[in-house]
Amino acid sequence: MANRTELLEAALDGLPEGIVLIGAEGQVVFWNPAAEAITGHKSADLLARPYPDALAPLLLSWQRPVSDEPESSARTGRGSLVQLHHRMGHSMAAMTRTLVLRDGMGSRIGLAAVFHPAESLDALPHGECCDDSNVKASQAEVEDRLEAVFADFLQGGPPFGVLWMTVDQSNELRKTHGVGACEAMLAKVERALCNGLRPAEVLGRWGDDEFLIISHERAPEMLAAHAQKLAGLARTADFRWWGDRVSLTVSVGAAQAEADESLAQLLERAKAAMFSSFHAGGNHITSAPGGHSCLPS
Repeated sequence: MANRTELLEAALDGLPEGIVLIGAEGQVVFWNPAAEAITGHKSADLLARPYPDALAPLLLSWQRPVSDEPESSARTGRGSLVQLHHRMGHSMAAMTRTLVLRDGMGSRIGLAAVFHPAESLDALPHGECCDDSNVKASQAEVEDRLEAVFADFLQGGPPFGVLWMTVDQSNELRKTHGVGACEAMLAKVERALCNGLRPAEVLGRWGDDEFLIISHERAPEMLAAHAQKLAGLARTADFRWWGDRVSLTVSVGAAQAEADESLAQLLERAKAAMFSSFHAGGNHITSAPGGHSCLPS
């Protein structure tokens, strides 16, 4: 039978928000999968080590002197908007709430922080959403950029690939809650994905319920690994509609451009890989071509 610690860790691992626990000496003692997906920092690189300066804004209360006074409501209410440095180097906005942890005698023994990407920002500087509002890109705009990138690739430009992505719950949400709910959900997922874009990447809507990402990863395995991180960000998009919370997952097809194919063939491979992920039950990344490798996200 699982002990209380195992049950607690399993519960925290399943949350869409990032969770970090800091010990009395400033060392990281817990870092959940959502925290990895949001920041790019792996738990294996952080556990039992001093908390990195790049993520210090998350721990607002930790910077305060030890005190027996109650924590201010500003720090324990809705949270604070902070700027974080993602492991890949770009800046990102996040909402964070902190709680000082005390033992039964009231002594301060650590700190807990709960955080998620800021929902109010429509544009982030590290990537593009292609249209004027940086919220919903048209398919035509993405097609223009894709044609330019592919032409440059054929003339010796940098390698690139595409990620064709669909939200697994979109069709059901459209049926049960209507078009407005589905559009609101897609907008939230798009903002979450923008938090994970690398420099020069392009994200846009593709069809009614899908997204296309143009990425300059150098190899298929790197493209698939990047898709894993983006899928994790999509999972952290906390979507609620009239009080109902909808858990979100995505199916992704990843295709690396090849010099002996056309742009249409590249897109067809990505689309087929996406459908393979979806029909495998969703929440998958499928790499194309070659005996598609389904990676649980």
